[in-house]
Amino acid sequence: MTPHQAYYKALKLGKRIPKLEPIIIQDAYWSYRYALYVIEGKWEKAEPTISKDAQYSYYYAKYVIEGKLPDFMHNQMILNNNEYAKEYIKFISKNPDSPNNKI
Repeated sequence: MTPHQAYYKALKLGKRIPKLEPIIIQDAYWSYRYALYVIEGKWEKAEPTISKDAQYSYYYAKYVIEGKLPDFMHNQMILNNNEYAKEYIKFISKNPDSPNNKI
């Protein structure tokens, strides 16, 4: 079973399926979507996988966490210094008083 197939199986059932999570967690995109649409919140176990992709790290910050990434993800994002890192900095700078956006 692929991460894509595992994600859609959980999405269709509308709940977490722990036995499928090791499959989903292999891919940053599907991990991000699983956190957003199935867990509907942070998925700390998948953060190392998500952090390997700047685009999905940014989306994870913006749509899942709705604030600053955990320190190791934040630092990795800043080091990327690409378009998503720049968008991420703009995003967390918009609401500096938010508890999730403390740098």
